Amino acid sequence: SCEPNIASIWECKKMLKIVSSLSVSPLALGLYTVNAVYGDTITMPCRLEVPDGLMFGKWKYEMPNGSPVFIAFRSSTKKNVQYDDVPDYKDRLSLSENYTLSIKNARISDEKRFVCMLVTEDDVSEEPTIVKVFKQPSQPEILHQADFLETEKLQMLGECVTRDSYPEGNVTWYKNGRVLQPVEEVVVINLQKIVDKSTGLFTMTSSLQYVPTKEDANAKFSCIVTYYGPSGQKTIQSKPVVFDVHYPTEKVTIQVLSQSSTIKEGDNITLKCSGNGNPPPQEFLFYIPGEAEGIRSSDTYVMTDVKRNATGEYKCSLTDKSMMDSTTITVHYLDLQLTPSGEVTKQIGEALPVSCTISSSRNATVFWIKDNTRMQTSPSFSSLQYQDAGNYICETTLQEVEGLKKRKTLKLIVEGKPQIKMTKKTNTNKMSKTIICHVEGFPKPAVQWTVTGSGSIINKAKETKYVNGKFSSKIVIAPEENVTLTCIAENQLERTVTSLNVSAISIPEYDEPEDRNDDNSEKVNDQAKLIVGIVVGLLLAALVAGVVYWLYVKKSKTASKHVDKDLGNIEENKKLEENNHKSET
Repeated sequence: SCEPNIASIWECKKMLKIVSSLSVSPLALGLYTVNAVYGDTITMPCRLEVPDGLMFGKWKYEMPNGSPVFIAFRSSTKKNVQYDDVPDYKDRLSLSENYTLSIKNARISDEKRFVCMLVTEDDVSEEPTIVKVFKQPSQPEILHQADFLETEKLQMLGECVTRDSYPEGNVTWYKNGRVLQPVEEVVVINLQKIVDKSTGLFTMTSSLQYVPTKEDANAKFSCIVTYYGPSGQKTIQSKPVVFDVHYPTEKVTIQVLSQSSTIKEGDNITLKCSGNGNPPPQEFLFYIPGEAEGIRSSDTYVMTDVKRNATGEYKCSLTDKSMMDSTTITVHYLDLQLTPSGEVTKQIGEALPVSCTISSSRNATVFWIKDNTRMQTSPSFSSLQYQDAGNYICETTLQEVEGLKKRKTLKLIVEGKPQIKMTKKTNTNKMSKTIICHVEGFPKPAVQWTVTGSGSIINKAKETKYVNGKFSSKIVIAPEENVTLTCIAENQLERTVTSLNVSAISIPEYDEPEDRNDDNSEKVNDQAKLIVGIVVGLLLAALVAGVVYWLYVKKSKTASKHVDKDLGNIEENKKLEENNHKSET
């Protein structure tokens, strides 16, 4: 408004026009306002045109009762500046040549109405400025937090505290990012504001009483302070807080802790019982098959080296037996019985029944191994041969159960007395003969060659590899005269001796072939049987033909007598006899 001491209405309007062109904050009740930040420098320009004949300029502020307090003076002629002795502004003021007043280290007490005065000989011009000071509060903190929260109980969650705010702000509580609105006896919020008389700054404390639910176990609680600054409304948020919410157990669960999905005899079993309350129960009752009463234990119960009779239903409950859960455990087992087993010694040609019996919790896979080679069928011995000897393993597994495998061994020894067969052949060079002694027996017989008559021992024999109880010993000789060779085979069971006559190299003789292998021997035997059958058949046919011929001849003689009487033809009888002789021939 235009003060009464201004010369004219025109000058008043002119001054208002000049003031309105300045870039300051909006008017408050028709007055210009300067917004300052607490602790910063307040700068207030004198929004008056400097008149001609200016003598000096002055700044003052007004007390609440309206009385003025002068704080700064500047002469336009002597260019000197004087500051009044006002304790609140000592060493804080600065007045520039254009009469702009600066106040360092802005305080809340600087919120006043300041007036710039320009004085001439004829007039005094005044222009007021309102100063507003703002202080951003500290980040709010949630203090005096509850150690834990219990469901269905109204309790103090904590206090949200924010300090050193000006003007005073407002505090709002949030849960998971949503505003917590007051609800009677469920959400109770109290806000307290305290001002520091020395600084004028506010401390705001908002307490929250809350009835939590089980769903609040992981809820994030926070608070936000809303305050005003030079540029408008702003907010600051506290760090979120998660509270430990206690609630009773509503369900009990039993688990089997095992490294494998299946359990076998000899394993250890760990049972774990848990409740879904918070804090979880620390003790439970475990019910074991065969036990009438529950066993009191912590949340785990361990059984070591379990046997097949541990299979069954296991239960656990709270100590007051109010809740219970159960699970079924199967302890897998595998038994193998091999008959006979170990080391067994039998004689060649004997029978040996072998059985491998399996008892298991599931279907088991059984296979046989002989001398590290898997067999296609189970062994069966009706007449033992040397090739049947060896190390037999009966092995069985449960494929679904890791590590459950059993095996037993049978070491079969087939013994036999030495058997000898001697053969000879003339070598292709016609200069020597090879004599072979074919030997069977176990343990391996020792072979010795001698010359019958002289008794000399032949040491130059060569032996073949000993396989399946068989081997050969051979010598090469070039006899100048007929000799008899003796082959002696001896083991722990018996001593066998066989001799063979060998003609001089110059005398031709039938050369016997070397011993053939078993398959060829069988073929030769089959051929011999066939030949014998054919011969027997021919003999039987000849016998039948002879009988028929004898009957025919007898009948023919009778017929000849009748012909002689009836026909009297001697020539025909002769011809008949000739024919009979031809038939006989």
